[in-house]
Amino acid sequence: MIHVGVIGYGYWGPNLARAVAESGVAQVAMIADQSPDALARAALRHPAARLTTDLQELLRDPAVDAVMIATPVQTHYALALAALRAGKHVLVEKPMTDDVDQARHLVDEAARRGLTLMVDHTFVYTPAVQAISRLVREDVLGAIYYYDSTRVNLGLFQRDVNVIWDLAVHDLAILDHLLDQRPVAISASSAGFLAGRPDNMAQLNIHYGNGALAHLNVNWLAPVKIRQTLIGGSRKMVLYDDMQTSEKLRVYDRGASCGSGPYEHLVSYRIGDMYAPALSSKEALLTEVEIFADCIQQGSAPATDGLAGLRIVEMLAAATRSTELRGHPIDLVNLKVAS
Repeated sequence: MIHVGVIGYGYWGPNLARAVAESGVAQVAMIADQSPDALARAALRHPAARLTTDLQELLRDPAVDAVMIATPVQTHYALALAALRAGKHVLVEKPMTDDVDQARHLVDEAARRGLTLMVDHTFVYTPAVQAISRLVREDVLGAIYYYDSTRVNLGLFQRDVNVIWDLAVHDLAILDHLLDQRPVAISASSAGFLAGRPDNMAQLNIHYGNGALAHLNVNWLAPVKIRQTLIGGSRKMVLYDDMQTSEKLRVYDRGASCGSGPYEHLVSYRIGDMYAPALSSKEALLTEVEIFADCIQQGSAPATDGLAGLRIVEMLAAATRSTELRGHPIDLVNLKVAS
């Protein structure tokens, strides 16, 4: 049984603590938060857990095997580094850090100490994304042509990160998990319309060496909530609609191809069947906690390990740089402005 200390019991911390308590493979040993009100709420839900406003008390406790960090992104680096240096395995809320060098340092520190470093890219562990991953691995979709995502809603406006770091991070993590190649360039444009708040809408284009293209539309200022992704392959296409209670995933046997020889100027269309794969109802957070515990015990690496977290931070930083250059592409291979 893995004994977990949860750092931060505000918005996301309660979800992590609940998932740990329900997992059967780990238990909440301690919860740390600077707010007495937050700890009072934690006491009602986790009466067996020890509570503290002193982070060092949690880190010094030899009974705590691992920590889960659910605090503002600017604090992730310092907290994760302190936990690793205290010999604790770490699961940190997304994004891993707000700085590429800091993310790289955490990866190196975890590797040097032989500790598990995992990033809470929850969508990677959803049944729908896991099903899409199987379709990609088994070559059901064929060569991936495009990934087109709309992730918009009215709020929640963040104070510490803009909409790219808050919403686009999900699709960047999904792309990193689904595709066996890294992007070569990224371009992004963003805008903000509420004074004193980070940019609330953005458009991102992610380019791959084989010509595949990902387009992400993220927005905190939309009249409706949409979580919809289209994935086009040479054999089949996918519609992933996370707002659906059933049939979140639909696979279409549809496509287009050019003729050959004297008919090469003609385009033919394939309109086949659609099917909706049965998906597990298991909560992604429970899967994530189980994998975290298993990786700690087996010494293996999770899909969203520190290296994956670093790649996502690199893409987020490149997208941010591109917005500063009004959409000029950033070369991700050499991390420079693309010509």
